[in-house]
Amino acid sequence: MGFLSKLFRVPDKKLLKERVNSGAMLLDVRTKEEFKAGHVKRSINIPVSQIPRKYNSFNKEKSIVVVCASGARSAQVVRFLNKNGYQAYNGGGWMTFKDLDSQ
Repeated sequence: MGFLSKLFRVPDKKLLKERVNSGAMLLDVRTKEEFKAGHVKRSINIPVSQIPRKYNSFNKEKSIVVVCASGARSAQVVRFLNKNGYQAYNGGGWMTFKDLDSQ
């Protein structure tokens, strides 16, 4: 396991991709500009600054895989969501999930 994975507690990407393929929400918390520059088609973009206002609309019955550019912002959002009763996982950088567009 790499240094960044340990630091941001990024679980197995294959397992997270399986979760998304099984119906988990793929939440991209980058800015609107970052999202427009490239994203996974299945992802929902809600910038990290808007999460406290919008998280109540998420389905607590579904897992949430959170991504950003590197894993730092997603780690922050995962901690927040888990504290509020959601089952959320840090997916790290969004590019890892880009191959989901072809599935």
